[in-house]
Amino acid sequence: MPKTPDVSVTRSAGRRLVRAARWRLKRVQAAAAVRLAPDSFLPQMAAARIPVDAEVAVYYADSPDRIYQLDQWLPVLERLARTHQVVVILRDLRTMKDLQDRTTLPVVCVTTFLDLMNLYDAGEFKVGIYVNNGQRNFQSLNNPRMLHVHVNHGESDKLSSFSNQVKAYDRVFVAGPVAVERYKEALIDFDGSKVVAVGRPQLDLDFAPELAESSRRTVMYGPTWEGESESNNWTSLDVFGVQIVTALLALPDVRVVYKPHPRVAASAHPGVARAHRKIMSLVKAANGRDPSAGHVARIDGNILAMFGRCDALVGDVSSVTLDFLYLRPDAPIFLTDRRDDRALLAKDTPLTEGADIIDSTTVGGFGAAIASVLADDSRRDDRLRTRKHYFGDLGPGDSSRRFAEAVAALIQERDHLLTGHKRVTTGDVDAHD
Repeated sequence: MPKTPDVSVTRSAGRRLVRAARWRLKRVQAAAAVRLAPDSFLPQMAAARIPVDAEVAVYYADSPDRIYQLDQWLPVLERLARTHQVVVILRDLRTMKDLQDRTTLPVVCVTTFLDLMNLYDAGEFKVGIYVNNGQRNFQSLNNPRMLHVHVNHGESDKLSSFSNQVKAYDRVFVAGPVAVERYKEALIDFDGSKVVAVGRPQLDLDFAPELAESSRRTVMYGPTWEGESESNNWTSLDVFGVQIVTALLALPDVRVVYKPHPRVAASAHPGVARAHRKIMSLVKAANGRDPSAGHVARIDGNILAMFGRCDALVGDVSSVTLDFLYLRPDAPIFLTDRRDDRALLAKDTPLTEGADIIDSTTVGGFGAAIASVLADDSRRDDRLRTRKHYFGDLGPGDSSRRFAEAVAALIQERDHLLTGHKRVTTGDVDAHD
């Protein structure tokens, strides 16, 4: 009599066959995605199984909508590539196509989790760098043979700059003393030794000016976007934006530069979108009345390359105001307070110590206030003290040196930590269905 097969064994075998078939399909799809990328950016890879010979993996899993988070790091990473092999790992083919003309770094796109794990198993990456807190960062964090470093995409006092998610990383690179204090004060049971102050290497770079010279005094309005929650919403656009720009355009001998956060143009927030459209039309109309004014309204472009020809900044709680503070401590800063709570603002951001405040009680007199400080700036010493609080005693080139040294030290530490450790793989088919 034929032996009846064990039903549980049969089902188990069936599940394994289904998983294997799905895995093979995913590999074909991912390999096709990789082959669509330009060959010049994949010198060592035709599919995810071929290793990339790099010490540093820069991981970015998001769509092109947030590519500005990676963009600001590309020149810094290209400098790092002079001494260490660096590769950019993407998870979205649209991002690959968007990025291909903007970096000399090798780039690979692996669309599935399995391909990512097999890539890590095939290579010998030592340090992983993350520019945001994207959800799919946690797939990359599965690699047990790298040291994982969070660098974020800007130094600011927003909640996103001291997220509890950084506990998942081995190190957190920050700009300076204020950022170190933020993490220690905001997070419970947090290992403060993870935080490494490296400065802002982006601010050491030399950029060709993106604003034409002007005989007029130039004031930039650089608002942030509304964030993903009300607690992280610092934009002034919907509450003060139109009033600010209207007041600036009314000043004689002033050129206005409107340079909002890249996500403002596609904002789904009705008030922000409405204010943005109105400001764009105000600037266009002002240039129509007086073409010699040369007012500027731009979504694109490198804001750091515009600061050099600005005489003052009106901004929100964001990395823009702090970058301006570092690069231009000689220029006045106006900081907005959308919540009309000076005490809370002072608690949330030490920048209040070096900036004039715009809120509902002062916005009506903003035109006169900005005219006054352009004529007689009395707060330069305040800004210098505030700059030191945020960035320490950093001088030109110090941030780049510290960043490079910190990465090099982690590469060495990683090699030392792996001594005697059994190699652990991550791309097992059964373990990662």
